[in-house]
Amino acid sequence: MTIQAHEDFLSFHRESEGRSPLCHNPLLDSRLYELLLKFDVDLAAKVRAARCACGGRLDAAHYQRKPRGGPDTLGDEHRRRLSFCCAVDGCRSRATPPSVRFLGPKVYGGAVVILAAAMQHGPSKKRVAQIEVLLGIGRRTLVRWRRWWTAAFRTSRFWRSLRGRFMPGVDETALPLAVLERLSDVDDALSSVIALLRLLQPISTTPGLEASAS
Repeated sequence: MTIQAHEDFLSFHRESEGRSPLCHNPLLDSRLYELLLKFDVDLAAKVRAARCACGGRLDAAHYQRKPRGGPDTLGDEHRRRLSFCCAVDGCRSRATPPSVRFLGPKVYGGAVVILAAAMQHGPSKKRVAQIEVLLGIGRRTLVRWRRWWTAAFRTSRFWRSLRGRFMPGVDETALPLAVLERLSDVDDALSSVIALLRLLQPISTTPGLEASAS
């Protein structure tokens, strides 16, 4: 992370302290997406500086994504997946950096997939209904995400390589909420979502859940 991105994150964390995630909807806070974009720019810069495996220069070859969820006011830069292509004729290999904004091929942004799934835990059916209305996410999609966290993710190679960082272990039947709670030092959903997205960087590119936590 660059110094500026780090300072922005600390400022964001301080300004959000004391806010209840139920009173302040993190998924509609544009600061969250601006910070995630800065993290992705940093990750992309590192990949580009390392050059292609053949030694060639990496040129920008970004492609469009249409992530659902989040504020309608976000600019086009938030719908662009940063990627590069080798400039050497005969190679032209693509190099796509990890991302904290896009959780693999899912059509919703990573922050939405995490927080919407986490908010399903607990007794409040009203909260699930609010997610449906606010973000336009159907109940079937919400159920599918919850199953992904508690089944596919829970049994993946990636999670097996990551869960040892949490001592004592987290309740794996309550993913991703259990991890968010462990990552948050204050009652602040935004900072914990960002922290979890940064941990999930390796699964944003191939081989996805078969990756190891870095």
